[in-house]
Amino acid sequence: MLEQELKNQLAGYLQRVQQPFEIVASLDDSDTSKQMLDLLQTIQGLRADKITLRTDGNDARKPSFTLKRVGTDMHLRFAGLPLGHEFTSLVLALLWTGGHPPKVEAETIAAIKALDGDYEFEMYMSLTCHNCPDVVQALSLMAILNPRVKTTVIEGGAFQAEVESRKVMAVPMVFLNGELFGSGRMLIEEIVAKLDKGAGARDAAKLNAKDPYDVLIVGGGPSGAAAAVYAARKGIRTGVATERFGGQVNDTMSIENYISVLETDGPKFSSALEAQVRHYGVDIMTQQIAAKIIPPAAPGELVEVQFENGGSLKSSTVILSTGARWRNVNVPGEQEYKNAGVNYCPHCDGPLYKGKRVAVIGGGNSGVEAAIDLAGIVEHVTLIEFASQLKADAVLVNKVESLSNVTIHVNAQTTEITGDGSKVNGIKFKDRISGEEHHVPLAGVFVQIGLVPNTEFLKGTVELSRFGEIVVDAHGRTNIPGVFAAGDATTTPFKQIVIAAGEGAKAALSAFDYLIRMPVAVEAA
Repeated sequence: MLEQELKNQLAGYLQRVQQPFEIVASLDDSDTSKQMLDLLQTIQGLRADKITLRTDGNDARKPSFTLKRVGTDMHLRFAGLPLGHEFTSLVLALLWTGGHPPKVEAETIAAIKALDGDYEFEMYMSLTCHNCPDVVQALSLMAILNPRVKTTVIEGGAFQAEVESRKVMAVPMVFLNGELFGSGRMLIEEIVAKLDKGAGARDAAKLNAKDPYDVLIVGGGPSGAAAAVYAARKGIRTGVATERFGGQVNDTMSIENYISVLETDGPKFSSALEAQVRHYGVDIMTQQIAAKIIPPAAPGELVEVQFENGGSLKSSTVILSTGARWRNVNVPGEQEYKNAGVNYCPHCDGPLYKGKRVAVIGGGNSGVEAAIDLAGIVEHVTLIEFASQLKADAVLVNKVESLSNVTIHVNAQTTEITGDGSKVNGIKFKDRISGEEHHVPLAGVFVQIGLVPNTEFLKGTVELSRFGEIVVDAHGRTNIPGVFAAGDATTTPFKQIVIAAGEGAKAALSAFDYLIRMPVAVEAA
């Protein structure tokens, strides 16, 4: 089933297995079961001295297989084939089960082992979802480390009837003890924090105990990462506080316009950003959501940033690089049916609509790319654009117009996303020229209409534009001395990764220039 090159790579990885474990498969007569057996036989054959394969499993979900280290009470199951984006997750699960240490902070591992309770996770994923591996790997590791955590990873395409019955219309989607736990990308620290009620208070205490920084960067996307690298290379104390490193880049499937990088994807690019920042010894604090900024009371005093967990950090200068998030279309039905037919990631959730009819709202590059991608999966795509013509690049417009299963409506105003009370069943839009209203029956809607800056916590302190963007000058300075900003959250035109990175570097250089020109050295408050 695996190509020889991939087998060779897998054989190399499996040499790291230290402890014996067994794989127990539950199979039926389906083609998927035959493929699973072939895969598992290959894995077992590459480390027959450490891995035992049994095919006498009796799990209700077929095909599936469990991993269990000898002498332990592990509960980790994969239902369906973990290939595509999940092949790495499978390899890591094999290594961790075999005793290879994970690259996770010791504090997080200790918190997982200390979880007090019985947790049964069921996680639905798709093989094309680039947000799913983080969740799969997190829940897999938790099951390996703590016998009271049971994890089943379910490939939605192999269990369509189950997906339909549980109304799973977006991935990743996680159920805990039969109840919805969360959807969307979640890091292991986030999951543990939701289970460990005392984590927030401990995290806040850690922040409060930190010494002031020379430069504190709020946000860990391309602009924040570039700012961190440029600041750290100046030899000054630099910190990054961010909800998740990489920011919205993590949700980008393909990156083909970053100079010198021919092609990559968001998660890989984000990982490279973080690796370079860590290389320079920057203090990175994740799972931190800024709540308020307190300007210096007088020139030369410290800026304070307060966070939602109650902690705060102080710094001589602050660079705001909080980025942006998907913009909502703000029509009736959008919030009600979010993750029940209203989606924002076509790469993640597109496979759930195989053979069905969907709509894409938005005629820019993101919207047209989504329509093109979905057209290869679904029965039909309705593309709705408010303006008089599609705004995407000409090459994309030509491509989407050539597709027979895509219908394009311009001068169309979306007025409502309709549903049956549990899931989407259609979309309404109005022709802006004739005024005629239309209703299109369909199963899903993908919203692709741009971004909104993450700046709500700055209102009343930092000057914002009427669009909520941080107003900056050519040096990245805000209206508050010592506070700079960069990236998609600012008034800098053109929201592109390469521009955000450049603006982050500029803001760091401006912050350094501010520091060396201060008449009096800042002392810790």
